[in-house]
Amino acid sequence: MSIWNYITIVTAILLIILILIQTRGASLGAGLGGSGEVNTVRRGADKSLHQLTIILVFVFAASIIISIVAQ
Repeated sequence: MSIWNYITIVTAILLIILILIQTRGASLGAGLGGSGEVNTVRRGADKSLHQLTIILVFVFAASIIISIVAQ
């Protein structure tokens, strides 16, 4: 296994943890026109978790692409 496989595994585990930690702003019903507020503003730690999740998604995708190309 290459280093990119290990990076993929670690980022996958971290993404699962970060997604489970995040609070639920709006449910699926609110997004489809039901009651609830869809446009919420993230502040403080919630915003930091959201930004870290986005960064880890890019690292995860890049590590998969690089591991495929490097073979």
